[in-house]
Amino acid sequence: MRVAIPELKNKKILITGGLGFIGSNLAHKCVELGAQVTIFDYLDPRSGGNIYNVGEIRDSIKIAFHDILNFDQISEFVTDKDIIFNCASSTSHALSMREPWIDLDINSKGVINLLEAIRRFNPQARLVHIGTSTQLGKLLYQPSDENHPEFPRDIYSANKSVSEKYVLIYCRAHQLRGTVVRLSNVFGPRASIHSSEFTFNNFFIGLALQNKNITVFGQGTQMRNVTYIDDAVSALILASQTDKTESEVLFAVSDEHLSIAEIAKLTVEHIGSGRVTFVDWPLGRKNIDIGDAIISNKKIKKLLDWAPQFDIRTGLDLTKNYYQPCLEKYFP
Repeated sequence: MRVAIPELKNKKILITGGLGFIGSNLAHKCVELGAQVTIFDYLDPRSGGNIYNVGEIRDSIKIAFHDILNFDQISEFVTDKDIIFNCASSTSHALSMREPWIDLDINSKGVINLLEAIRRFNPQARLVHIGTSTQLGKLLYQPSDENHPEFPRDIYSANKSVSEKYVLIYCRAHQLRGTVVRLSNVFGPRASIHSSEFTFNNFFIGLALQNKNITVFGQGTQMRNVTYIDDAVSALILASQTDKTESEVLFAVSDEHLSIAEIAKLTVEHIGSGRVTFVDWPLGRKNIDIGDAIISNKKIKKLLDWAPQFDIRTGLDLTKNYYQPCLEKYFP
């Protein structure tokens, strides 16, 4: 099924965290669809933003180098927007365990700032907030869905769970027009590929692009859902364009589930010339691993007529083609 994405001509759109991986790809698509895009991003180096991500559209967008923790600043930029995509996040599981206060500020307080600004100054705006599959923790049943209980195993996932609940509370108590779209291991162009602090599969891609070996903890048998960035972007835009998604939580994930070892091997096969090696789990890492993560996308398919268009092999080929001419821009 081919996904039809609506035009956004003259829509005023704010993307918090718009210099990061998902936000910048979203900005490119919104500009292509005719929107007037403003990016709000502090360029915190711990969150993976990169000004190069918007170089091709720099003259077509506005950028506000501000902090979502500053209520006055975020309030100024929500006032006249039709759609607000909240992509601002501290995304490292490991950092959240080392520095829980940083994660708490960005992923919880920052979301409250945004919600309160919308409530006070632009309650008619459509808000799409990004959640994560790791909120669920270790699965009690598979495939999991939007009704699965949540028992997160690290601070990042816990704060993402809490921030999602903030969004739903504001929608129901204050009639805000918000939707949560949960994503899972999104990969592709414009990701932070230089550090294991970010999504594991994008780090694998960074290693492969340098023809380095990919290290997998344990046997790598845990099953994961991996979603190509263009599929994630189309889901976010579709969720912003209908009242059917208001106060709803949706998993926008691919149809594919692969083991971490399989993902590593495919990454080497399609991108680099290194090899996959297996090592013992580092101290503390196994304690926060969630095991298999099999996820259903039936709800979003039904509500939005959305379906993933890219399998992992196609996505990896497209990703390699993007990074090869500009690899130095992604290794600080």
